Amino acid sequence: MGSQNPVILLVTWNSHDRVAEEFAARYSRDYQVEAVSGAENALQRIHQLVEAGVPLAMVASETTLDDRPGLELLAEVRTLCPTARRVALLDREDYAQGLEAIHAALSARVIDTFTGIPRGARDEEFHAALTDLLSEWGWTVATPEVTVVDIIVGSRGREAYGIRDVLERMGVPNRVLQGDEPEALEILDQLPGAPEFPVVRTVAGSIIENATANAIAESIYGGFDDIPEGTVVDVAVVGGGPAGLAAAVYATSEGLDTVVIESEAVGGQAGTSSMIRNYLGFPNGVSGMRLTQRARFQAGRFGARFFTGRAVTFLEPGPEDEPPHHHVFVGETHLCARTVVVATGVNYRRLGVPSVDSFVGVGVYYGAATSLAREMVGKRVCVVGGGNSAGQAAVHMAKFAEHVTIAVRRTSLEETMSAYLIRELEAIPNVTIRSLTRVVDGGGDGALEWLDFEHIDTGEVERHTIEGLFCLLGAEPDCSWLPSGVALDEKGYILTGRDVPYEAWTRGRPPANLETTVPGIFAVGDVRSGSMKRVASAAGEGASVLPLIHAHLAELRAAETRT
Repeated sequence: MGSQNPVILLVTWNSHDRVAEEFAARYSRDYQVEAVSGAENALQRIHQLVEAGVPLAMVASETTLDDRPGLELLAEVRTLCPTARRVALLDREDYAQGLEAIHAALSARVIDTFTGIPRGARDEEFHAALTDLLSEWGWTVATPEVTVVDIIVGSRGREAYGIRDVLERMGVPNRVLQGDEPEALEILDQLPGAPEFPVVRTVAGSIIENATANAIAESIYGGFDDIPEGTVVDVAVVGGGPAGLAAAVYATSEGLDTVVIESEAVGGQAGTSSMIRNYLGFPNGVSGMRLTQRARFQAGRFGARFFTGRAVTFLEPGPEDEPPHHHVFVGETHLCARTVVVATGVNYRRLGVPSVDSFVGVGVYYGAATSLAREMVGKRVCVVGGGNSAGQAAVHMAKFAEHVTIAVRRTSLEETMSAYLIRELEAIPNVTIRSLTRVVDGGGDGALEWLDFEHIDTGEVERHTIEGLFCLLGAEPDCSWLPSGVALDEKGYILTGRDVPYEAWTRGRPPANLETTVPGIFAVGDVRSGSMKRVASAAGEGASVLPLIHAHLAELRAAETRT
């Protein structure tokens, strides 16, 4: 049964032959394409597949069926098999009168997308809607058929969590093997002595013992130690999230020598988002991993160089009386940059409950950790946080977990979460929102098994079985590595433009819009004071900084000419 292809189930009536032929022609090699007539036959077949443990990748139904509306059927599919992608097939003759119901179904998460009935051969618009959904299903639900990184653990796998998280955020297929599995033994036999776990076979085929997430990230793009001493670049982007990637794309596309330095996974925290539905140009939504992966490929195509796995330890501004190359230090590695774009984003705050934090990696995770969703099947999960990242994580986890609790200290989610996400959460039957609630204790035998929730108003404490806790507690910047000349606000975010205090202005004028108090050092995205803290706005700031970079480089060239 394990080798059986995932099923795409088609539910048809008027357009049976056209739909069945088009799906079979494109997808029958990799999927088992089945077509049934009517909702009742479909429900019967779904029950059979679920009971047999056969993966159901997609259910595509005509909106008009002979026995009941297709949207009603797809609403039941969400309960029977939450991980299956649900597609409404709308006949173009019914488009106008059916659109209102379709939009309501999208808002309530009854369906993932809709498309017209295929019109014939090479209806690429039709297939584009489907392949994106199948791609996301394959990445987030199915066990990878082909992996490029193997992680071998010697215990319950606590040490593998950080490595897996980095790889998943970068879109690198991987698998975890126990040390006594045959595939693992083949790798371990190549070592000269007893293995030091975790052991990782990398993309390049090298074997790293006692591996860390940072070491694996660095192995993907090459080490900082390979940077020649005295290297001077036009732009050094510190931080590889949406803001930094946008800056790299636009800088390299205009011929500027650009490097991107990221301490963890290129993609930043955005790479952990299971599905971003309000990003311009992606009507069906896009995962943070896919979005940042495409941006990474785009920047690399233009010539950006990436270095990952270590954080910048210090930034030293260049002297004002000579060409002011800023000096970027990563440990002992040093490179010079004519301009620096700080795009380091923010870090999730810790829960601050020692008994809970002792289970980090074995039930407690900071960030969305979408790579672990498959392991939450049948478990009770808690997401702590009230922002969009928390909402996206809860929606995704609900497809796998028996139940998901969202714990938030505020009275409601309206102040911190987008309305579309709140509507989605309210429509998911196995999600409960607990407002005015905080986690005060937790425990378990070797892994998290329970949490204590305290109601802030009453002080009442309730214990619940919880086997997965995902903390997305708001965020705070880390600007400790910046020079003292860069002004920060009272919360530690970087001040730019007219937000800079008057006494820090130079020549009677404020810095440029995204420029800090140090000429040639810019800040974009979440780390900047006053930013929107949204993926789209971060990417917009990353793109908007380019004219300011050009202006600063022009000033440098003019100064060099005068001397």
